[in-house]
Amino acid sequence: MKSSVLFSILFLLVVFNSMAQKKEDYKPYNIENTFVKLKKDYPDITPITPLISNDVVYCENVTYKKTETSKLKLDVYRPKSNNKKETYPAVLLIHGGGWLVGSKENQRIMGQHLTLNGYVGIPVSYRLGFEAPYPAAVNDLKDAIIWVKKHAKKYHINPDKIVVLGTSAGAQLATLIGVTPNASLYHSNSKISNEVQAIVNIDGVVSFIHPEAAAESKPGKHSMAGIWLNGEKDENFNLWKEASPLEYIGKNTPPTLFINSSHPRFHAGRDDMLHILNQHNIYNETHTLPGSPHSFWLVNPWFETALNYTVNFLNKVLN
Repeated sequence: MKSSVLFSILFLLVVFNSMAQKKEDYKPYNIENTFVKLKKDYPDITPITPLISNDVVYCENVTYKKTETSKLKLDVYRPKSNNKKETYPAVLLIHGGGWLVGSKENQRIMGQHLTLNGYVGIPVSYRLGFEAPYPAAVNDLKDAIIWVKKHAKKYHINPDKIVVLGTSAGAQLATLIGVTPNASLYHSNSKISNEVQAIVNIDGVVSFIHPEAAAESKPGKHSMAGIWLNGEKDENFNLWKEASPLEYIGKNTPPTLFINSSHPRFHAGRDDMLHILNQHNIYNETHTLPGSPHSFWLVNPWFETALNYTVNFLNKVLN
């Protein structure tokens, strides 16, 4: 009897260890690796490259928050101006990487180009899932919004015109942040509002529990969402629901732009969200790029298309 119990325990430990994943198990998610991966199926693409311009003021790797495990940093790119009182809308840029990998450097180029179009571009880091699971990233990014508002004067930002833009997992985060302003669900140590005036969702799901949401886990392995959310959907359904932006859409949701690839699984919940926005007469746009891969925003020719859709949308809803 004791032997069978011991065997069962050892078996469970082996299964658990086989499913335990580390950051090192995942290839770095960056522009270079994305280009190499996509080049096989899209031979005409080119990687996006940093923008060097005398019309942009570059301020990189500024610490906005200290945690027990890290110093979280952001970059600020603002238009160069001789008018010290001139202010601009700010766009907080949130990188993707399945909530586990990626870095703010992936969003620098988009931020730089937004600056040439009259915006302050702010790529931001946040704690990834292996450092701290949900809701740490959400709290970090809400604190980043508060930091931006506190430092608005220094960086020529209009604190009443703040936008969140995210790509892939970053788009899910951007949407969740945008639809839960000042929610008690997420802590904040500031009296300053973390409300934003627009959301740009670039190929990110808005629901983890929608019928359109694809299962990502493989036999013997946790899904990336499962690691971030402390268990798979059948193990921790309430948390998967809580982290789904679709659960919070309503009359106070800000104007929203969707820019999507041709892969339906990254649209999960989008159409339901659009239906609710339209019911409340909230301005929204949706653009799907035919034949495009996921991570299209990191390569040409789709980068420019995504940039133009974003600028046109922001010009409409903010100016």
